[in-house]
Order: sequence, then C-alpha cells, then structure tokens
Amino acid sequence: MALSTDAIIVISIIILMIVALAKELVRPGMIMFSALTLMMVMGIVSTKESLSGFANTGMITVAVLFIVSEGISHTGALKYLARVLLPKKRKPIHWLYLQIMVPVSVVSAFLNNTPVVVIFAPIIKNWSERLQLPASKFLIPLSYATILGGMTTLIGTSTNLVVHGLMLDNGLEGFNMFELGKVGVPIAVVGMLYIAIFGGLLLPGKRAKFMTKNQFKEYFYDVIIPDKSKLIGQTIAKGYLSEIRSVKVERLVREGVELDVENGFDEIHPGDSLLLRGTSETIYELMQNPAVELKGLDNLAPEMRHKKLKQVEAVLAPRFPGIGKTIGQFDFYSHYQAAIMAINRNGEHITDDFDNIVLKEGDTLILLTTEHFIKAWSESKIFYLTSYLGDVNNGKNPVKKWIAGGIVLLMVAGATIGDFLPPVGPNKMNMYWFASLAAILMVWLNIVPHQRYTKVISWDVLITIAASLGISKAMQNSGAADMIATTAINFSKQHGPIVVLMTIYLLTNLFTEVITNNAAAALVFPIAMSAAHQMGVDPKPFFVAICIAASASFTTPIGYQTNLIVQSIGNYKFKDFVKIGLILNVIAFIMSMVLIPLIWEF
Repeated sequence: MALSTDAIIVISIIILMIVALAKELVRPGMIMFSALTLMMVMGIVSTKESLSGFANTGMITVAVLFIVSEGISHTGALKYLARVLLPKKRKPIHWLYLQIMVPVSVVSAFLNNTPVVVIFAPIIKNWSERLQLPASKFLIPLSYATILGGMTTLIGTSTNLVVHGLMLDNGLEGFNMFELGKVGVPIAVVGMLYIAIFGGLLLPGKRAKFMTKNQFKEYFYDVIIPDKSKLIGQTIAKGYLSEIRSVKVERLVREGVELDVENGFDEIHPGDSLLLRGTSETIYELMQNPAVELKGLDNLAPEMRHKKLKQVEAVLAPRFPGIGKTIGQFDFYSHYQAAIMAINRNGEHITDDFDNIVLKEGDTLILLTTEHFIKAWSESKIFYLTSYLGDVNNGKNPVKKWIAGGIVLLMVAGATIGDFLPPVGPNKMNMYWFASLAAILMVWLNIVPHQRYTKVISWDVLITIAASLGISKAMQNSGAADMIATTAINFSKQHGPIVVLMTIYLLTNLFTEVITNNAAAALVFPIAMSAAHQMGVDPKPFFVAICIAASASFTTPIGYQTNLIVQSIGNYKFKDFVKIGLILNVIAFIMSMVLIPLIWEF
C-alpha cells in the first residue's frame, strides 16, 4: 500500500513528536499541541477537527475528576485512611504488601492516582522506618497498586476515559463503569500476589538491624573538613570517627575520588568531603561543631541559622517554575527561604556544583529550612513534599472528610446505574453528568476552596489529551492509520485477529513506556479502528487491549507519573523498575491475551 504525501507528513511529525517526548524537550502538552498545529497548518486536519479534542467528553470528564480528587485530598481523608489501614506491627513481608496494596488499589479505582501516591508515600516511608523496614521495599508496590487499581474501572485512569471518549466520537457505545474490570480485576489480583511473593526478593533494601534509641528517622548530611579541623589525621574505625560518634560516615570523597570507609585508610585530610548518617537532631550538633562545615549552611541568611531548622525532602512537580533552569539561575533560596543540601536523582546523591545543575521534574531536593516552608507549600502544586508533611496540623473540618467521601460514593453509584436511569431532558445520566455534579458540590460546599478550583486541574494533561485526539484524527484523514493497520493484518493473515490484538497491545505498551499513556492510547486507537474495519470484526476487544496496555507501565519510571514520584522519594535506580516491573508487564500481557478474546468476541 503506497503512502500518500499526507501520510508521510503525519508519520514524520509523529516520529519527531515521540523523540521530543522521550527527550523531555518541553512539557508533553506543548509537544503534542505543536505536532497538532503543524498538521493543521499543512491542511491534514481542519481547524474544527484540531479543536474537537477540547470538547471531547472523556477529556472534560478528566478535568472535573481533578476537582473531585482534590476534594478528597484536601479534607485529609486519604491521610486518615492511610494511617488506619497501615499495619501497626511487623508481619511477614508478603502480608504487609497485601495489607497496603489491596486498599490502595481499591481507592485508585475511583480517584486520580497521583494524589493517592503523593499522600500515601510519605506516610508509608515514615511507617516503614518505625517498623525498622526499608521504605524502598514498599514505594514501588504503592505505585504499582495505584496502576493496577486504575485498570479496573472507567474512571480509574484518564486513559480509560480517553479511549471511552474516542469510542463515543466515532459513533460507538463506550464502556460502562466496571466493564474493564472483567480483565482489570484478575490482572490486579495476580499482579499483587506476584509482588507479595517476590517483592521482598526483587526490590532493593535490606532490613535494618536496629534503630536509634529515640526511634528518630535517619538523615544524610554532607560536610567538608576545614583546614584547622581536629578531625585531620584521624582514621575511620568501622564507619565512625572518635570526635563525632553520633554519626556514621557513609562516604568519603577526596579530590573527586571516593575512598573505602569500611576498611579504613591512613588519615582524614583537609578538604575531604564526608557523607554522614544521623538523626534529624544531628543537624544542630553539626552546625555547632567547628571540626566540620555543613554544606548548604552558607546559603542560609544569618537570621535563619538561629531558628528551629528541619530537613525537608521536596520532589519537584511539573509546575515548579525552575524546571529547565540551573540552580544558580533560579536562586532557590530567595524564592522559598530554604537552602538546598543535596539532590537525589535516579538513585544518585548529588552534593557538588549546584549552580550548574539543571532542575528536572521528579528531582528530590534535600532542603534545610524551617517549619514555615511546610505550612507555606504543603498544598502547593509545585512540590510533592515527602518529609514532615504528615506532621503539620492542617486544621481541616473533620466532618468534610465524610461529606467528600459521600459525594464520591454517590458519583460512583450514579455512574454505575446511570444507563438504567431515565434521561434528564436530552441528557443521559452518564459518567460526565455525575462527575460534574460531584465537582460543583465539592466547590459549593467549600470542600475545595473556590479560589483553587482552576489550580487543581493539570492543564498539561488536558492539553496532551485534547491534542492527541486531534492527532488521532490526522492519522485517520491521512491514511497513515489504514497503512499501519494493513501492514499488521498482512503480517498476521494466517493467525486471525488474535495476532492483531497482540500487535496493538505491544505497540501501545511500547509507546506508553516512552511517551505519555494518554498519547499512546490516542495514537494507537485509529490503527485499531482501521484494523477492525478491514477485518470485519468488532473493534471493542482492541480498545480494551489499548486501555490495559496504556496503563501497564511497570518497567520504567518515566512511563507513568506515579512511578516518577516514588523513584524520587524511594531513591530508586532505573534498573529497580526493570527488575520487578518487566515480569509484571509480561503477566499483564499474557492475561490480557487470554481473557480479552474470551470476554469480548471479535
């Protein structure tokens, strides 16, 4: 099948778009909107078609669900739920996994995954330290539980709503509330059992043998040895120095070379850089000890040094204004009255050459600041705060927790039975109908402050969805979708629609690991639609495969936002996700290929 000029242009633009998304040149929404604009300028889609995604039912439903999720988050209901559900005592680790993952997956079936992870992650981190267990054993399972839960309902993830909206736009019947659960629930159950059985072996971190006598959380401090330090000439004995026995030396760097601190060496030299491990109270001892100079302290204003200081971990969210700038250019202290002590990125602890480090989404900043920082920025959309966030009393009205929970339950119940209810005038009582009602109740009952209702919406996500729907239309108009579908069908002629189903799933899953899941679903949708028409089969099994494959992003931290968040908080490396997530991806694929054809006939 010969490619038309329009098809060549569309495929070329999509390739460039995928490269830009993978390299994170700018925010995904702007990349997608730029690609769509180029297609419109070249006449491949009309202005009306390029704008149609902004009126798509699925996209607008995602927007109002941001407000509903914020209502639950803002009341503190998720924090309360997390503390109630977490085990109070140590148990075999597989039981701990199930006790955390099962309720989290249920919550994520009805709420946006990101606030669930943002709220649960610091609580789980502090809980694991109290039980003398490494947090790295539990944060990836937290993210995976939200992904698995999102597969089970129409509103569990925005991807399901995107595919649902595309089906409606093409004159097809969309999904009902729990239809995707026919395959999503079995995958979630098997996935959680897999993590419960093998998570302890595959996830990084060893069980701590002891905790400090006050059960304080441990922190890391970077110090420099000044010229006249009394530590000069001393040796490290089993990780400790005689002058500062309250901290353990984790790392020593001399002139850019890391030395072995476990077996000892000749002596400490001036200018040596030490990474020390201690409690939250250690900071005051180090500030007053002339034998060491605490890195980052010189960035604090003199009046700040006499205040009650805390270490805070703050993960940079997409809205952080310094993304793409160096720390030197942004001047972090003048904006937030907090000094950067270190940066954790992809498992690397960075403490040097801050001025030239470019800030990226997902970076964890280790800050030295006062409790004022938490009070000022705990509800900001520019940080995902991970330390002390749960300790700040937000003074919320506890009654609103139950009101917000009741609104969500009514929304879910209404959307579930909406198809059986009589229409209100010309309008069906569908998911959008109930979600919009829930959103305005959240605002008018002051559960979500009316000044904030626009701030809680992730506009980049919405632009990504709307633009990807327009690009999907361009693929249909240009014939690119037909060409790709024809190639897939010819390749699998002798094996029938099952092999095409496998191809659609794998293509979607590959896209979702390198670009956004919503964009992946929208790009593969027209290919699936064209393949179904050419083969004369029902396209619904293909659409179900797209929903599952676009959500099943377990192998990399970049494919799903919750993975990116826990990577920063848990200090995971890329390989940690591959080690446990690749098998989970295979499980989801095999189960989908078995269950989808059994439940939805071609």
